[in-house]
Amino acid sequence: MRRLKLKDFIHPRPTPKGIDVLCKLRHFAIITYAIEPSRLNGFFPERFKLDTIEVNGEQKALISVVPFIDVDFTSAVFPFPKFSMGQTNYRVYIIDQKTQERCVWFLGTTLDSWTLAVPKFLWNLPWYSGKVTFDCEFEPSQQIYSKYKMSTEAEWAPANVELTQSIDSMIELPGFPDTETGLVYLTHPLAGFYFRRDGKLGTYRVWHKELEVRPATLKYANFGLLSRLGLVTQEEQQTAHSVLVEPINEFTIYLPPKLEPFGEST
Repeated sequence: MRRLKLKDFIHPRPTPKGIDVLCKLRHFAIITYAIEPSRLNGFFPERFKLDTIEVNGEQKALISVVPFIDVDFTSAVFPFPKFSMGQTNYRVYIIDQKTQERCVWFLGTTLDSWTLAVPKFLWNLPWYSGKVTFDCEFEPSQQIYSKYKMSTEAEWAPANVELTQSIDSMIELPGFPDTETGLVYLTHPLAGFYFRRDGKLGTYRVWHKELEVRPATLKYANFGLLSRLGLVTQEEQQTAHSVLVEPINEFTIYLPPKLEPFGEST
């Protein structure tokens, strides 16, 4: 893998318009597993390929669980009520062979809000209901979490995870030529693709500045979706490739999502 520089991927925020959304993400975590690429066969169209890395001499695909609380979720353009809701995204890192852009394939999302009806039924997004609970204690003086627990009661993707942090931990991202390359890969995909609930290919884009993540350690994890799909066993879930956390950040989400042709690689 060639080395990547954040400066090559950071750009000014495209001006929001229409129904674009601005939101802060609190207790934001990226819990990543390195898995055998063959486990993802058939999960996405041939237009895309896995963005693999080499770990201990073996090619691995990366899949991340990304829990957070949407805070001040509101219109980026107009005065609008603000909402807060727990959410967890499940994503695989891929390359769009049509554009060569690094992006993610969304397996789906759990959302703890009545507003789920809009993305689920109006836009056919693979979003599912879940009761999401965070039990977190953040120490501002040390900028670390003394407690981080998240649980989701859901039929589609039940989840429990507990993380811990220490003040002297350094970010370690196996399989990448350097830390910056790994951070570009894991924290800065701005395009996402997914199968809509009607089977069509959908996509949407986000924007954010450089994320100021710090490392954490996984104490326990139970992600029902990963087990059910045969992607990461319960035993394997106890050993993460990496865990990155940030107390709060801000995203712009460009809506509505768009339909895409399946388009084979060029």
